[in-house]
Amino acid sequence: MTGHSLLAGRVAVVTGGGSGIGLAIAERLGSAGARVVIGDLTEEAAEVAADIDADFVHGDLAEPSACRALIGTTLERHQAVHILVNNAGFQHVAPIHEFPEDTWQRMLAVMLTAPFLLTRFAWPSMVAAQWGRVINISSIHGLVASPHKAGYISAKHGMIGLTRTAALEGGEDGITANAICPAYVRTPLVENQVEDQAAARGISADRVISDVMLEPAAVKRLIEPHEVAAFAEFLCRDEASAITGATLTMDLGWTAR
Repeated sequence: MTGHSLLAGRVAVVTGGGSGIGLAIAERLGSAGARVVIGDLTEEAAEVAADIDADFVHGDLAEPSACRALIGTTLERHQAVHILVNNAGFQHVAPIHEFPEDTWQRMLAVMLTAPFLLTRFAWPSMVAAQWGRVINISSIHGLVASPHKAGYISAKHGMIGLTRTAALEGGEDGITANAICPAYVRTPLVENQVEDQAAARGISADRVISDVMLEPAAVKRLIEPHEVAAFAEFLCRDEASAITGATLTMDLGWTAR
């Protein structure tokens, strides 16, 4: 079976697919033969989707109606959702006592409530097909904590609980659910984090990378988006059907200590 035919006939929804990890996953699934639908907040993502021959649905996933519209539009266009990649997210850095309440609410809405709703809305299609893949892009911060990231870390920890529950409920219907937990990936989100962390800690951007981001890691480099995408594509293969309910670290040895 060629790479282009591995996922032929499958329909994949990728949130936050306009850049970074989401774009890399969308490209990888498309190259494996899947029909890809990108859900994203930015209109610029529409151009990105067109460039990789993917569909595009605009929406703010902090709103439940946008979650319903993303899955509903995909079903209208392609009559199925086989693969759901919950990737959309953002970061805010501040101590707990200064963390804005509205930012907290939005982070949980985008990175925990939206994955739940999207899974809920896509679930009947996966059951009907007796085949489904839910891939949640959590983070090493879904397993461990760092200061000044209460919203992000809480949402990513919650995503792992959602993953495990979905795995238990989906097993009899051929649906797997897994969480990929990367350390720092070279994305616009991480680049923004460097500047935020530098300001919050009063140190240089270079020191944020060396002393904060890479200090716990055995491998002293950032992860590339295409590496996460290759892992996600493997989880969509039939050969990965025994892997479910897993928290799969790509952490450069962070948690080996």
